[in-house]
Amino acid sequence: MTTPRPGRAGERGAATVLTVAMAGLLLLVGAAAAVVGAIVASHRSAQSAADLAALAGATALSEAARDPCGAAAEVATANDARLDRCVVEGDEVLVAVTVAGPRWLGQDEDLTAEARAGSVRPAPGQAGDGAGAPGWARPVHPGESG
Repeated sequence: MTTPRPGRAGERGAATVLTVAMAGLLLLVGAAAAVVGAIVASHRSAQSAADLAALAGATALSEAARDPCGAAAEVATANDARLDRCVVEGDEVLVAVTVAGPRWLGQDEDLTAEARAGSVRPAPGQAGDGAGAPGWARPVHPGESG
């Protein structure tokens, strides 16, 4: 016959409680990571849509036969975004778009992104500084310098 060792009787079931607590913590961390991941993915989608819309608008501006903001709106819509603002400043197009954010755990905010695109002016002495079609710059995000 086995008898419990003295001092161990109070620890009976402690591993079960610890296992349940750790499983709950793991589920909580997993859910938080999923929400953060979905928000980051939606923001990247919004920024991509803004970048592409700005480039479409700048391309339409260079062709002069198309409406830059109309082209930007078409591209934004094709990327599941809504064009909120489109401004043509000289040879640049600035756009702001919104995409639906994730709808998990009470998160119901939409995500907004902005981008700017326009022609590139080469420095004197560089190739392309005379005749010929201008190149196109990468999108400039708010807070960056041209």
